[in-house]
Amino acid sequence: MERDLIEYIAKSLVDDPSAVSVRTVETEAGLTIELRVAPADIGKVIGKQGRIAKAIRTVLSASSVRGNKDVRLQILD
Repeated sequence: MERDLIEYIAKSLVDDPSAVSVRTVETEAGLTIELRVAPADIGKVIGKQGRIAKAIRTVLSASSVRGNKDVRLQILD
């Protein structure tokens, strides 16, 4: 569910939605979601002073409370 949410948000923000790639990785600490976008779109996903990335992480945190698990988002180059 969280993976689909991140993919939907990222595709809505970027100019090249076909370049959006979302991968989930199970770790000891919980679930890590890795987000990759086109190099030209990284700024759109991060936002000024990281505001958009922080907002995405807040939404992700709120959605993961239902599942009672720790979910983290990494935005990769």
